[in-house]
Amino acid sequence: MGLKKKTKISAEFNMSSLTDIIFLLLIFFMLTSNMVSPNALNLKLPSSSSKTVAPASISVSIQKGGKFYIGKDRVKKGSMYSAVRQKVRKEKNQKDVTLTINAEKGVAIEHVVFIMDMAMKLGVNAILATDPG
Repeated sequence: MGLKKKTKISAEFNMSSLTDIIFLLLIFFMLTSNMVSPNALNLKLPSSSSKTVAPASISVSIQKGGKFYIGKDRVKKGSMYSAVRQKVRKEKNQKDVTLTINAEKGVAIEHVVFIMDMAMKLGVNAILATDPG
C-alpha cells in the first residue's frame, strides 16, 4: 500500500490581524479628528527665554491703539507698505533684510498678521520680537 504524506506547505498569508489593526487605526483617527478644532485660534504673543539675537535691519513697532512706527517715526497703516518698501530699497543687501516686529502685549493679532503679510509680499524676512523672561 502506497501511503503518501501530505507535506504541502501553504503559501497563504493571514490578513485578519492586519485588517483588525487598520480598522482600529481608522476608528482612532476618526475620533481624534473630531476633537481638534481647526478654526479656533487662541493666540498669545510669545515670550521667550532664548537669548538669540537676530540682526535687525528695519524695526516696526505696533502699539495697542493700532499705532504703527518704523523706527521712531509714526506711520499710518495705509502708507506702511510704501514706507517699508523705501526702507528696503535703501539697504545695501536687499536679500538679507530682516523686518523686526515689536508688538506691544495686547495688540490685535490682525495688526501683526498685516505686517507679516506685507513682509512676505516684499520678500523680506520677518521676525517677531519677544519679551525675554
